[in-house]
Amino acid sequence: MRPAYPRPGRTGFRRWVPSWRQVLGLFGAGFGTLVAAVGVLYVLTDIPTDLNASATQQDNVYYWADGTEMARTGEVNRQDTSLDKVPEKVRWAAVAAENETFYTDSGISPRGITRAITKMVTGGDTQGGSTITQQYVKNAYLNQQQTLTRKFTEMFIAIKLDNKMSKSDILEGYLNTSWYGRGSYGIQRAAHAYYNKDVSQLDPSEGAFLASLLKGAGMYDPAVGPKNHERAVERWKWILDRMVVIGKLTPEERAKYTTFPEPKAPPKPAGLTGQVGYLVDTAHAYVSAHTDVSDADFDLGGFQIHTTFEKPKVDALNKAIVAVREQRLDPGKRDADKNVRIGAASVTTDGRIAALYGGPDYLKQGFNDANSGVVPAGGTFTPFVYAAGLRDGIQRERNGARTPVSPGTLYNGDNKAAVRTPEGPYWDRAGKKAKTVNEGGKSWGNIPLKEAVVQNVNSPIVQLGMDVGLDRVSRTAVQAGLLEESLGPQVPGFSLGTTRPSAIRLAGAYATFAAQGLHSEPYSVDRLSRNGDAVKVEKPTADRVLPASVAGAVDDALHDVVKRGTGGTAKAAGPDAAGKTGTGPDDKSAWFAGYRGKLATAISLSRIDPKSQELLPLTGIGGTAASVTGSTFPIDIWTAYMTAVK
Repeated sequence: MRPAYPRPGRTGFRRWVPSWRQVLGLFGAGFGTLVAAVGVLYVLTDIPTDLNASATQQDNVYYWADGTEMARTGEVNRQDTSLDKVPEKVRWAAVAAENETFYTDSGISPRGITRAITKMVTGGDTQGGSTITQQYVKNAYLNQQQTLTRKFTEMFIAIKLDNKMSKSDILEGYLNTSWYGRGSYGIQRAAHAYYNKDVSQLDPSEGAFLASLLKGAGMYDPAVGPKNHERAVERWKWILDRMVVIGKLTPEERAKYTTFPEPKAPPKPAGLTGQVGYLVDTAHAYVSAHTDVSDADFDLGGFQIHTTFEKPKVDALNKAIVAVREQRLDPGKRDADKNVRIGAASVTTDGRIAALYGGPDYLKQGFNDANSGVVPAGGTFTPFVYAAGLRDGIQRERNGARTPVSPGTLYNGDNKAAVRTPEGPYWDRAGKKAKTVNEGGKSWGNIPLKEAVVQNVNSPIVQLGMDVGLDRVSRTAVQAGLLEESLGPQVPGFSLGTTRPSAIRLAGAYATFAAQGLHSEPYSVDRLSRNGDAVKVEKPTADRVLPASVAGAVDDALHDVVKRGTGGTAKAAGPDAAGKTGTGPDDKSAWFAGYRGKLATAISLSRIDPKSQELLPLTGIGGTAASVTGSTFPIDIWTAYMTAVK
């Protein structure tokens, strides 16, 4: 019975070429073994008798940095409904979207399974390849992991379930266990979450939208953003068209549904009033971006999220801002006090976000102003230009050698000083030589770079940026902690703060100066667990991004800004206070960013037209004279807050 191999009577390489009988025998043996293995696995796989954890959804609990409870979210939102209460065309919308051969297949899709297994074996993207029966098995009995073991188990259970249950029962179970986003499991709760209707009241158009969520609610809920809205509309149209193709919607009926059935906005969870909602959203976003926990899994609940937020600091920051809003702004009498937006954040030198102020109340304004990227930094960007010059030196001739600069290097501080490049004057788009205007039109003559930072003199800073190279200034700012997408165009005015960082990012970047050149990315979740078991969450490590000597020189200048420069008000926060004021281009923003010890805080002030979302000038805000640019509110808030958290 032993195969004659190498083959006798052959010479050379032909001895090693198997005969067709040997090839067929080997193939037959392998195929037989595979069939036997599959048969054994099929026999050994039983339909589970209980539902998986999705049937026991729990709350998620958020904790303050000291371990006390901050908030609970993710209440159970499931309500089973019988299939006969789901309108027929709404059912067919789900079938058309997910598995149009549902009523004729055997519960599995051989082609889909083959594709999914091939992708997993070859290391490609995971693939579903699932029928409605398989998805029901996954929802009700298994988990969402894409592994070979789970895929085979899913397949065998699906086949047995298809033989045991009617198609109607399977579809009913599928519609009751599927995740639709907004914390909703099952089509009944989804109908309420998106349309505030009982499922029996849904029309085919609304049913088609809900069916689109089955592909991934996080990608198709229009409330998440414009891209989601665009995807939702496209899939909604496709599902309605598929219903026509499979004969479950006539062309005449399809023609009635030309307008996308916009779902209602998601409600804000109760208990997230004041600043708590902003904190919860920030921490949830960190979990989504820095763990392997999917949004669907997170919505099942049972997580304990230990945040970095310190309640005394959050309360003190809120109190300082509320005092300005209530005592110094009067939107009822002054138009200049309307539509005022304040964002603030505190970040420690090791990256912990200790506090933030996202708006007057999360339930009234869901947008988080602490994480807004629309407010120009103005003069608070100056330290990054200064740091780039001290680290990289300057180049005043194209292809010439770079020469070092120091805090004492003299620059022209005159008002309307012409901006120069290595090739000569910089010409603006109007064909005129670009010139820099100093605050108040004051000329300072030749002035040391450090003094230009301390006294907020524009012309030396703009020229320094040109001499260093705006690309190097950008790189320094990003290394210190700003996001590249917030920087904007690299023109001479770039050095004066056209950049639009969030308060969180600017505070984190100033923490780099406080840490003598070591930078840690801001983070808001210290630990994560589920039902007491630790869940891995990424946390940043400190990287040296600036030489200690350079960071020390910037730190020295920022301390002098408070001691004898434009930030004198902040002296009340303590002798070790350091920071920088900032007024954005066209007087459309005001900032103060600074630190004391290991805590850096940035405060932004702006006015935003609620209709156009365009920035408005700060002229006259708080009753100041029209000739006054910027605002003292940010530095006043910063000082009151830092004084309170000593």
